Amino acid sequence: MTIELQRPVSDPIVLDDLERLSFRVDRRAYTDEDLAAQEITRIFDRCWLYVGHESEVPEPGSYVARDVGGRPVVMARGSDGVIRVFANSCTHRGALICSQPSGQARSFRCPYHDWTFSNRGDLVGVPLPDGYGPGFRKADFGLAQHRSDTYRGFVFTTFDPRQPRTLTEYLAGATEYLDLIDDQSEVGMEVIQGAQLHGARANWKLMMENSVDIYHFRALHKRYVGYMESLGSVPPRRRGGFGSALGLGHGANELPPAAARPLAYWTPMFGPEVRPRIEATAARFVDRFGPERAERITGTNRAVLIFPNLMIIDAIAITIRKIDPVGAGRMAITSVALAPKDEDPDIRELRKSHYLTFLGPAGFATPDDIEIVESCQRGYLNRTVRYSDLSRGMDKEVPETTDELPAREFWRQWDRLMHGDDGHVEVARRAEARGAEPR
Repeated sequence: MTIELQRPVSDPIVLDDLERLSFRVDRRAYTDEDLAAQEITRIFDRCWLYVGHESEVPEPGSYVARDVGGRPVVMARGSDGVIRVFANSCTHRGALICSQPSGQARSFRCPYHDWTFSNRGDLVGVPLPDGYGPGFRKADFGLAQHRSDTYRGFVFTTFDPRQPRTLTEYLAGATEYLDLIDDQSEVGMEVIQGAQLHGARANWKLMMENSVDIYHFRALHKRYVGYMESLGSVPPRRRGGFGSALGLGHGANELPPAAARPLAYWTPMFGPEVRPRIEATAARFVDRFGPERAERITGTNRAVLIFPNLMIIDAIAITIRKIDPVGAGRMAITSVALAPKDEDPDIRELRKSHYLTFLGPAGFATPDDIEIVESCQRGYLNRTVRYSDLSRGMDKEVPETTDELPAREFWRQWDRLMHGDDGHVEVARRAEARGAEPR
């Protein structure tokens, strides 16, 4: 099956040939500025996009301000306790109504003319109101509110008023993985205060591919493998785990741990003093969920891609990464750590330390990943080799962890949306069997 992109070129971008077990992507997808502009209107303006976690706005009046899909927004918990997502733009003349990244506020004041809005979005203050005619009504000038919803604490928004799916429908098979993450605490999960803001001189899709690519781990992250082995952890060499296509562009990998997990898989790298508590926690999860599901929650690593630009990596720590395009050749990355609210303080410190050691922007792994995607981007400047190959594992009925199925699921949805088709008819088929290629 060869699908042509509907733009003024004659050649396809994605070549998905199930008969020949070949999947290739034209490297223009990573370098073409026209395609990058089309991605904003055809993908980011239409999909459900991750905004933040409800723990970031824990109390009435809490807010965070950030860019989502290239648009400045405010996620605020109103005085009524409801979380809303607003356009961060005054309805009078357009200035930002919130310039701080987070905080607590009963109202938002535009610095241009002092128009003031409640944390529920209502316009509540206008200086010199007599200057307006009798038809002026504050109720007509409330902040623009974007459609938003929450699944297991993860808050999403969509800018498409005609988006036909509920959030749960849109997440498709990814809900199973968000459940596995949120079930790690009976009292809820929370984002640890602080964020890492960085970027890369490469196309955003390269980082999405990289984040669900287990094939590169031992080759690219040799320093970290050596570090883990020096602390007594030996990354598993046995086969195990699997890759999944979860429908609508979402994908995941699930595999045995390569190192300790704060919840709740002990290896010597965590030290003997915490071993009894970590093993007791694992036993409690068996009592709560049964042995099979408890093993998936506490003794299994996973990387979850939620289309288009959210990555959650649940391993030695949990990181939530929002990866935003900045034209064709750059990306902006926002990373935060997620943890159980009821975690013991010393286990929390272990989690934070190993989060920074491996997943942080100055850790063992992330600089490797950034360097390699930037290397790919530079390599694409030599246009002699036209296609990148993502065919690994297409011949398997049961995909393995190092196969490229999750990346192919991402690219199939990218291709559908760039053609104006959202892939609705394929959802049930993709979610029907874990990891199956469309046949």
